[in-house]
Amino acid sequence: MSKSWKLFLATFWFVIVVIWSLGILFYFQAAYSVSEEYKSVPFRIKKGMTLKRVSVKLKEKQLIKSSLSFQILAYVKGQQNKLMAGEFELSPSMPPLELLETITSGKTILYEVTIPEGLKIAEIAELLGEKKIVPAKEFIQWTHSKELIDLFKVPGSSLEGYLFPDTYRFSKNIRAKELVKKMTETFFKKALKPGYKARAQKLNFDFNQIVTLASIIEKETGQAAERKKISSVFHNRLKKNMRLQSDPTVIYAIPNFDGNIHKKDLSIKSPYNTYKVKGLPPGPIANPGHASIVAALYPETSKHLYFVSRQDGSHQFSNNLKDHNLAVRKYQLRKNSNR
Repeated sequence: MSKSWKLFLATFWFVIVVIWSLGILFYFQAAYSVSEEYKSVPFRIKKGMTLKRVSVKLKEKQLIKSSLSFQILAYVKGQQNKLMAGEFELSPSMPPLELLETITSGKTILYEVTIPEGLKIAEIAELLGEKKIVPAKEFIQWTHSKELIDLFKVPGSSLEGYLFPDTYRFSKNIRAKELVKKMTETFFKKALKPGYKARAQKLNFDFNQIVTLASIIEKETGQAAERKKISSVFHNRLKKNMRLQSDPTVIYAIPNFDGNIHKKDLSIKSPYNTYKVKGLPPGPIANPGHASIVAALYPETSKHLYFVSRQDGSHQFSNNLKDHNLAVRKYQLRKNSNR
């Protein structure tokens, strides 16, 4: 082998070793170089954002030192097409490799949202909109979606009554459809226990009627201990073919309710006006919790037919109209009952 050929090979391998060494150095700098800044910041990746745009944005937020290095790192790791949309908690102190693993893993920031018992669809939508989880309008649209109503085999034109009140943890990237599905799935998991449908049939109700009754109990209950007693009033009235005369059902029928129920409201024409219509309204008036569903299925045994607020969250129960009118005068300072 000639000297010139040997020199060429030596030079060639030297260059290869240098390039390889620089590549290793570059990789470790790209993958593991960090800042001394430890403060975490929220970083949002919108659906459809490219690796280049995300890298530039990371550099702008001072989360990485080089957008080009980060892009190369993503290609080396085979993660260039695996970026996840959502909001992530990132810090400049995180090595670029850890940043890459975080934004490709789907470990988004989860926001805790508590949905109280007894809210209507519109009220839940308002709450979620205020917390910027999903737009209120989109949430309402999906609760009225025939696709989801048919999926869960819910009677009626909406999922009112079947959005389970609970504490949820949602990503801000969640879609309204997914959120509505999650809440409805939770209802059937937590509120429809084995034997509940059989118990409803034993009471001569279908389960939707139980949910409807539970929603009224939820709206009427001021103290948890009274749920089954309030349930007994409505069961007793239904057995006697008496009107339920429940204010919350009337309120449900009033568009843009101003917070005060007036005497004229008790005469409005609506299937939800239980002052005018006998029996249960056609569907739930709110989304009840599990305790109210249990109360609807297992009422306390009583002869109560009336109840009136004592103005402290509790109620005075009566078996007849005479005693009820006395209670109304005592606690409401009014001569006549509204029930």
